[in-house]
Amino acid sequence: MNLYLNDQLFMVGGATSGFGKAVAQALLNEGANVIVVARGEEKLHEQYDMHSNAEVVIGDITESTTIEALKYIVADRELHGILVNAGGPPAKTVLETTLADWDDAYKKLLRWKVELTQAFVPAMINAGYGRIVYVESSSVKQPIENLVLSTSLRLAVVGFVKTLSQEIAKSGVTLNILGPGSHNTPAVDRLYHKKSEQTGLPFDEVKQAAIKQIPVGRLGDPDDFASLAVWLLSKQSGFVTGQTIMVDGGAVRSTL
Repeated sequence: MNLYLNDQLFMVGGATSGFGKAVAQALLNEGANVIVVARGEEKLHEQYDMHSNAEVVIGDITESTTIEALKYIVADRELHGILVNAGGPPAKTVLETTLADWDDAYKKLLRWKVELTQAFVPAMINAGYGRIVYVESSSVKQPIENLVLSTSLRLAVVGFVKTLSQEIAKSGVTLNILGPGSHNTPAVDRLYHKKSEQTGLPFDEVKQAAIKQIPVGRLGDPDDFASLAVWLLSKQSGFVTGQTIMVDGGAVRSTL
């Protein structure tokens, strides 16, 4: 399928690993122009300097200073889509958390997404077109052990995105959420390390036990995730907005 992304402009957060890297590479391969954002200067240049259609921005996308820099870089160009993506808070049980953890989770998972969205959506509305995809977690449908901070604040993101998608539904701008389950990424390995610490079981044993709980029988591949994300960032997805879509190998049992 031709997604007609050639020469369109996109922004991708967390572009040096996991889902961000996979989506950025897929967009570049489709001929899109991509502003790639991450904190790791060396990795950004190593992964993207060979692409003439990539613009490297070094910074923490969850910080206001980086968002302001991105507004300056985009300037009056038409921005066609954004992958809203960054790391999350540490894995903890409810009783392990402190109020400082909750304040930090609010900043890492909700506040900056509101700021980023408000920074770029008005121009998309004026242009009559835009696609925004938020990378959250399958825990918004079915809570995951040790992820209370992530689950709680990501549910707030779902409420924010759903509300805004309704408010601007006729504008040509769509907003959707992808909820990844267990994929072969460093973020998921951190969960297995946490479980290993709690149980005293070896990391590999914990990981294999978790994989057995996934109906398709394997961890997800970030490239597979990227194929859906890129479609949602394309014109072809224009009748899909305000949705939270699981990418989890069938792990979430809910019918809702």
